Amino acid sequence: MNRIARTVAVLSLAVTTALASAACTSGDSEVADKPKKIEKIGLMVQDMSNPFFSAMDKGAKEAAAKIGATTNTQDAQLDLANQNNQIDTFIQQGVDLIVVSAVDENGIQPAIERAKRAGIIVIAVDTPAKGADAVIMTDAVQAGEKSCEYLIQQLGGKGNILLVDGTPIQTIRDRITGCNNVVKKNPGIKVVGQQASKNDRASGLAVTTDMLTATPDVQGIFGMNDPSALGAVLAVEQAKAAGRIKVTGVDGSPEGVAELKRAGLTVRRDRHPEPGRDGAPGGRGGPGHRRRQAAGADHDPHPERARHPGHRQRIPGLLTSSAP
Repeated sequence: MNRIARTVAVLSLAVTTALASAACTSGDSEVADKPKKIEKIGLMVQDMSNPFFSAMDKGAKEAAAKIGATTNTQDAQLDLANQNNQIDTFIQQGVDLIVVSAVDENGIQPAIERAKRAGIIVIAVDTPAKGADAVIMTDAVQAGEKSCEYLIQQLGGKGNILLVDGTPIQTIRDRITGCNNVVKKNPGIKVVGQQASKNDRASGLAVTTDMLTATPDVQGIFGMNDPSALGAVLAVEQAKAAGRIKVTGVDGSPEGVAELKRAGLTVRRDRHPEPGRDGAPGGRGGPGHRRRQAAGADHDPHPERARHPGHRQRIPGLLTSSAP
């Protein structure tokens, strides 16, 4: 199942969740009524230069087309002020639904509350956002665990590794936590450096170069997303260490996998599964099943039904919840 198809599934779940949310009334006379039909969708992504979010944009348009809705996508460029302004613009445009991958899960709350008072349904995807009607996200702890498990396997359970961290949002913190969970279980592995990138390739290159300069005795690198991992790849190549340092990352975009293969480095596709596949209810196997999927194994084509926003469930590849 390609990434666009999975993204369509997640965005379709967001729309269905929004419709369920619309059926609920707040009882607050100062809050506008929620829409009964989703016709205009505002999509807010953290950084369109990240292949994950360009795929989300395409998937959102496909999901919207299925229900006869239009989509307006805005790129935050990793700037909270941009997202606040984008929400205000969406309010003026009268969108029915905002789907947001928040740059700052706490800082965006006032803008989300303004949107909700205007009767707009707000669904957070990929990372939590305070005040959102519901959250749809993957299990990022597990993604970090699986990626680092694979890296450690490739190192034979021994060696020094670097962690290319990112901005302090929940998804990234969870991925790093997942990796550290695995490191703690492997006494032969030592984290000898950890620096935060800005979630992009350029800063991934910069921080990895700094860490390799300070600590050249490194055998593996974990990047918390595709762009940071690809930046690490460039740093490894520039250090003429491509033959001895293995790099893994999380997201598994086609661009990321192709680049890792081009560089002759370890490839691990930690993908966000479509509901009903790769460990979600109705599918077969958990995230460890991904490599079998890449080899062409069959899967049960029974999609997960969207859940009411008041329901919270954590499943191996996907987390859906209502806002607290």
